[in-house]
Amino acid sequence: MSYFTASIKQMLGIDPGKPAPDAYSPEAREIHTFKRGRKETKEELRAIAEAHDQSERRHFWRKRRWLTLILVNLLFVVSYYFDVQLLEGALTASRFIGFHMADLNSALQVMLAFKHVVLNLLIGTVTVFILWILVGGRSFCSWVCPYHLVAEWAEALHLKLEAKKWIKPVTFHRGARTLFYVIFALLALVTGYTVFETISPTGILSRALIYGPGLALLWVVTLLLFEIFVSRRAWCRYVCPIGLTYGFVGSISPLRVRYNLKDCHHEGNCRKVCMVPHVLDMTIKGRATSVDVPVGADCTRCGLCVDTCPTGSLKFEVLGLKKLQ
Repeated sequence: MSYFTASIKQMLGIDPGKPAPDAYSPEAREIHTFKRGRKETKEELRAIAEAHDQSERRHFWRKRRWLTLILVNLLFVVSYYFDVQLLEGALTASRFIGFHMADLNSALQVMLAFKHVVLNLLIGTVTVFILWILVGGRSFCSWVCPYHLVAEWAEALHLKLEAKKWIKPVTFHRGARTLFYVIFALLALVTGYTVFETISPTGILSRALIYGPGLALLWVVTLLLFEIFVSRRAWCRYVCPIGLTYGFVGSISPLRVRYNLKDCHHEGNCRKVCMVPHVLDMTIKGRATSVDVPVGADCTRCGLCVDTCPTGSLKFEVLGLKKLQ
């Protein structure tokens, strides 16, 4: 199965299941056989983990991601507050030094609602499309979206409550996001109104930061409370069509995370921190069919798995170039 096909299936919530026996490369078979014959002791794994915890690269990508996300959204605020006309508008639609930029999902909603293509919107869509092909589609979610940041903090609280057994987390089928994607598209087409934009926490938070808070923030608070006490990262995992839209772009992006089977000890820590752990199924013991396996396009490129992996088995790479870390 090609990378593109596998990525699309993952994004749509289709479980590919375990690989067929003939899907494994000879090199991968050899490594799996070696690992089955040798099991690291708890002391060895503990030593590796402790060395990694003391490493300066423990939160290498997270620090840069948080800083980038805050600076991007702060640029909107500063531009509006001081009227410097550097970055006008909000994340849904903006203009950067005269260049029109439009969020791909928002543009799609508007086109469906009004049933015609506005030239400036088309220009902005093409600009953003090219940008996110270069930097990796769903990078928008983790490196730009303000809701992703507050949801990440809420997730940390959720995990603490879960660890204390004060809550029992609820999960849903990943295909729910595809269903919501279709529902929001049909609502825009039938009603002539961009229903999703009204309830999108991304747009609500972006506008609140720039133009001031409003009652719509109560909806964002409600979502966060649901994610803290009921279902971890529910909005991003099961509802938000923005991630699906940018995931399609990411499927042809040269920026990816790549998994290397050889040094992995299959601790599972990477899947524990991942917002979309299904993209890391190849890290499960015996699953990787090749020595090097690219992570699917549903990956947000947040870098948490890269930071967490104690043996460097997960790294960013630009297709055709050397790995970034």
